[in-house]
Amino acid sequence: METNRIIKTPNGKYSFSFEEILSDYRLAMRSRLTSLLGRKEVLTGKASFGIFGDGIELPQIAVAKSFQKGDFRTGYYRDQTFEMAIGNVNVTQFFSQLYADHNLKNEPNSGGRQMNSHFASRLLDENGKYKNQLTSKNSISDISPTAGQMSRMLGLAYASKIYRNNKKLDNYSKSFSKNGNEVVFGSIGDASTSEGVFFETMNAAGVLQVPMVVSVWDNGFGISVPRELQTVNNSISKALAGFSSEKANQGISIYQVEGWNYLNLCETYLEAAEKTRNEHKPALIHVTELTQPQGHSSSGSHERYKSKERLNWEKEYCCLKKFREWIIQNKIAQNEMLDNIEEEEKIFVEQSRKKAWNLYLDPIKEERNTVVQLLTEIKKTTQKTENIGLLIHSLENSISLNRRYIHSILFKALLLLANEDSKEKEKFVKFYDEYSARFSNVYENKLYSESEESPLKVKETKPIYSEKSEIVDGRVILQRCFDHQFATNNLFFAIGEDVGKLGDVNLVFEGLNAKYGDLRVTDTGIRESTILGQGIGSAIRGLRPLVDIQYLDYFLYALQTASDDLATLHYRTAGGQKAPVIIRTKGHRLEGVWHTGSPLGVLLHALRGIYICVPRNMTQAAGMYNTLLQSDNPAIVIEVLNAYRLKEKVPDNISSFTVPLGIPEVIRDGRDITVVTYGACCKIALEAAEELEKIGISVEVIDVQTLLPFDSTGVITKSIKKTNAVLFFDEDVPGGASAYMLQQTVEKNNAYHYLDCMPRTLTAKENRGAFGRDGDFYCKPQSEHMIEACYKIMREREPKKYKDLFSSQKKIKGASSLESVLILSSDSLLISTK
Repeated sequence: METNRIIKTPNGKYSFSFEEILSDYRLAMRSRLTSLLGRKEVLTGKASFGIFGDGIELPQIAVAKSFQKGDFRTGYYRDQTFEMAIGNVNVTQFFSQLYADHNLKNEPNSGGRQMNSHFASRLLDENGKYKNQLTSKNSISDISPTAGQMSRMLGLAYASKIYRNNKKLDNYSKSFSKNGNEVVFGSIGDASTSEGVFFETMNAAGVLQVPMVVSVWDNGFGISVPRELQTVNNSISKALAGFSSEKANQGISIYQVEGWNYLNLCETYLEAAEKTRNEHKPALIHVTELTQPQGHSSSGSHERYKSKERLNWEKEYCCLKKFREWIIQNKIAQNEMLDNIEEEEKIFVEQSRKKAWNLYLDPIKEERNTVVQLLTEIKKTTQKTENIGLLIHSLENSISLNRRYIHSILFKALLLLANEDSKEKEKFVKFYDEYSARFSNVYENKLYSESEESPLKVKETKPIYSEKSEIVDGRVILQRCFDHQFATNNLFFAIGEDVGKLGDVNLVFEGLNAKYGDLRVTDTGIRESTILGQGIGSAIRGLRPLVDIQYLDYFLYALQTASDDLATLHYRTAGGQKAPVIIRTKGHRLEGVWHTGSPLGVLLHALRGIYICVPRNMTQAAGMYNTLLQSDNPAIVIEVLNAYRLKEKVPDNISSFTVPLGIPEVIRDGRDITVVTYGACCKIALEAAEELEKIGISVEVIDVQTLLPFDSTGVITKSIKKTNAVLFFDEDVPGGASAYMLQQTVEKNNAYHYLDCMPRTLTAKENRGAFGRDGDFYCKPQSEHMIEACYKIMREREPKKYKDLFSSQKKIKGASSLESVLILSSDSLLISTK
């Protein structure tokens, strides 16, 4: 038969049967028709937004030919044909995501949490444990921020290097790697290569020599901005020419190929992937002359910014048009057969769309019918008959039916029935509560690990001390903690600037590189985002990385990756993926503007999904690491920067003691005021409490230990119930973490009822910390400032006993109230009214 004939690639190395070529044409047409119909669904109001992969069908089919089980795709939101080609998504699932169907059986990528074309394999089972990654073609959850996938891409490929070169992992890798043969296939739009993290990733990949094949889809535009305004030399492959090297173990391989040339695409990808798989040499494939038939997305038209000449060129060079012409030219099929394929696919895509729509809408219709029935029963007994009738009519005749609308009807009815009592109303209120709780949970759960390996389920083991317990520098405690982890957990490794040969700038890893080697204790370049990315990708693949960010101030370079990718991963996949990476950094006061950072408010707002640990000393930090390395949620541990040389006693059980997350510790008992703090401020608070005791003020000091989670057992509220007053004390800016602690305690944990005076905060100044001892004193809160704050609280409560020591003051910026008597900024001792 004619379909048994073959066509070879230009180098003669690869061949494709007519049957395979026609199957590729069918898939390309299926994907294109899906894009066209998807846009219509948005424009008719069935979906709120759509973004599609039309114009890139052919190169994505080509790259899929190189993709094997165990490999990983991590791209951006136009890889629908790729996902269809490797069998990870079908058309019905594509439309289910477009409609935001929350049912994971219908929409397994994100459970309706992500907009369409954000794909993800379900790498975890229903218990949150890893599945076998070698038996599937793996896709890591896409994110919308341009180039945001690059950092994790490096880490996924780095894991293959670890698995290939660390032979001690052979017993652990049966579900994750086969000799590190797995290739990571990444993709990015040409305009997004202008992002700094793209260059950071490609540079790191060339240095590390990891198996990464990056496709750059180049259609000449970044939304409306043309390539010549995006990329030097008007070509990303030319811009990266200095990265290119064909020498072994150096640089990257760069390829360029037209996006409409089927045979050249297949040949390029098969060659590049084979070389990368065997040699672990990264590759960049610059796919040029692509088109975008529908423009960037459903939110605009490309006719507004493309010339007529460009639009005509795009019609001529559409990859499907070129593919069809090539098929006919090579007598693989005639027009009639290709027309039949197109008609068959139109029917198939529409049937798939309709199925997805019914899967989405039918349960909502049932819920609507239930509400109508409840309202009908209420209508018989209520005094608001007419109003309830209007609600029923609106619900029965709604053009756009969704749960948001059903909820609004329920809410309106609830307000109408506020002053009525009946059995029907009780039944209605019960349904309203259950309905609200059910769907709130649908969209709120899985932000953090809910598995049996959650850090919150690790049992506390207190440190044990004896007469033999050594007293050492704090850094030594961490060194011994990590030494044990390296010795007993082959999956554990640490990477970061100066971590390897130097052993960290504070010598926490001193001697460990020599003991365990470069693969376990590893130096990196100065590239915070991809240091974190190395950890994220490796953790996804079953390893246990600790990524070291030298200072908290420099974590801002990695914040976007941490916030948009790591913090959301478990949530945006509805529990389908996880990356239990541990971020180690050092913060709080030391010296100068960029070594005194304590921006916890920034982290609290940006990193929900990541636990935030703020130990007061290195012993507590070691206990937190022990906890986190037994569990599966990502976390950041912020060590006290100026405490590595302070003496601490080494626990006899240094390798096994744990610190529970979310459980504050009362580190000083008191009866008059509760001071809530963390990190470096604990030492200051204890010193101030000693001085306050001398003037008859008894202060209870509580170390929160973690800000996320925060006081899950109500320790602080219990203290306030005793003292009836509270001061939240830290060295973040006013309104930062102190305000968060106040809200969590007073509002969430109901401490308000036990206060007999206004809750206060004591913070650093709004400006960054200045250099030197005086700069530190006047910018950061000191023991004197805490003493003043506590004294004012006591004077407010007992003015006859506590004389007015601080009355001559003026309003200042910082943590002050509207009343001058309540000013609590850290420089208030020395402010006068002059």
